[in-house]
Amino acid sequence: MKVHEYQAKEILRKFGVKVPRGRATDSPEEARKIAEELGGRVVVKAQIHAGGRGKAGGVKLANTPDEVYEIAKKMLGMKLVTHQTGPEGKIVRKILVEEASDIAREMYIGIVVDRAKESPVVMASPEGGVEIEEVAATHPELIFKEYVHPAVGLAPFQAKKLAYKLGLEGGAVKEAIKFLLALWKAFEATDASLAEINPLILTGQGEVLALDAKMNFDDNALYRHPDIKELRDIHEETPLEVEASKYNLNYIQLEGNVGCMVNGAGLAMATMDIIKYYGGEPANFLDVGGGANEEQIKNAFRILMSDPNVKAVYINIFGGILRCDRLARGVVNAAKEMKVKVPIVVRMKGTNFEEGKEIILNSGLDIKVADTMAEGAQLAVKLAGGKA
Repeated sequence: MKVHEYQAKEILRKFGVKVPRGRATDSPEEARKIAEELGGRVVVKAQIHAGGRGKAGGVKLANTPDEVYEIAKKMLGMKLVTHQTGPEGKIVRKILVEEASDIAREMYIGIVVDRAKESPVVMASPEGGVEIEEVAATHPELIFKEYVHPAVGLAPFQAKKLAYKLGLEGGAVKEAIKFLLALWKAFEATDASLAEINPLILTGQGEVLALDAKMNFDDNALYRHPDIKELRDIHEETPLEVEASKYNLNYIQLEGNVGCMVNGAGLAMATMDIIKYYGGEPANFLDVGGGANEEQIKNAFRILMSDPNVKAVYINIFGGILRCDRLARGVVNAAKEMKVKVPIVVRMKGTNFEEGKEIILNSGLDIKVADTMAEGAQLAVKLAGGKA
């Protein structure tokens, strides 16, 4: 789950991470009041779940509260299009008004989970304020890493090493160490999957501050953090993904035309890969899970068919806990209720496979049954108008 910059900063502040003073609002009048309280020069920042806001006109400097009011009036409700939003853009529903900082240097700090190393890793770079992917591509030698043992946590000596790698000196080193240890504490305590500060700045007064902040959280751990779960902004998510979450379905919308329904994330990835291999493009990632019931299958199918780009459906199931006959009944009932017009290909193996196959073949519907995963993928791609 993602949160907005202002929400990430509120979380980080609780753990002692230094951030600029400021508040979020959805009102131009309140934006002016916040600016009056802060005094001096302020920054008005559009709050959307995407980077590149500055280049798109979503970050503005203001010298007076009246200027903040005018900026807020224009920014709230605007459609912001950045390189991360795509051409459809995102509507700005909130803005963050915070004090402008005296920037002496811009750096980068990020904490993620390195799944290959089975360990969190703290990354630091003296090149801040730009995409870290760009730094990795052009100057990989400027990205420094410290792997953190989950049972021990980030050690002060590791934080000190990173502070020196950032090129800091004197009192700024102590500031950076405190910052890094507090950031790690926030990352660990909230079950975050990402904590990224870009840019991390050194001010003219020697303070180390998070000028921007991005945090993502492990969905599977949100039951332990009801306060964070409440921060979810469904306006920032794809409507079909929001609908799927109501039924505990894992759905991610993509840009292709072959709809995929699979049980198990690994099988879902393999299914998308084989569709690509045979020249097609998956329209989605949809994992109904191992224990889905008929009702969930029907809801999954309905969500799948709500995407107008879907020209064919490939259902690829390994029947374990989710029996093949249960899947078949759910698919047949959903297809009849929705009067589905697009072709459907089903490949099933496992528990009650023969019963499931009989249900489909006796349904009176034009549902193709494939014997192998490859055969099903080829057929689905062909029926969707692809190359196979």
